[in-house]
Amino acid sequence: MLRLLFAALLLLPLAVTGAHGAEPHKLALQISDDDPVKMNAVLNVATNVSKYYSEKGEEVDIAIVAFNAGITMLRADKSPVLDRLKSFKQGMPNVSFKACQNTLDTLARHDGKEPPLVDNAERVTAGVVTLIELGEKGWTIVRP
Repeated sequence: MLRLLFAALLLLPLAVTGAHGAEPHKLALQISDDDPVKMNAVLNVATNVSKYYSEKGEEVDIAIVAFNAGITMLRADKSPVLDRLKSFKQGMPNVSFKACQNTLDTLARHDGKEPPLVDNAERVTAGVVTLIELGEKGWTIVRP
């Protein structure tokens, strides 16, 4: 009986910490289309997933990776979802935005200058490579 009680006391910290001691969930969302409907779908998925885990008392990290035509989403000069991006910056610090530098370089060669990005966009060397590497690190990758 004493052994059983001792074993229960050893396992008690695991039961108490539950999900709070767990690693955060990790979701990467791909946007590669210049389509406001798809951009809003990506932002809606990020919002819904973040809300779901928040209500459960669990953490989630969300990375939105934009490349090819999807880079328009993160352009400060022409994003059709600019207001929503600003609200994400203010209210959802668990969501990050990653802009493909390869795509930006292509646009710079075509237009003579690199397009401006929103403040909360981080540059990554290659969008697809970023998705591959996130997947290798255990992130779930979704293209809404």
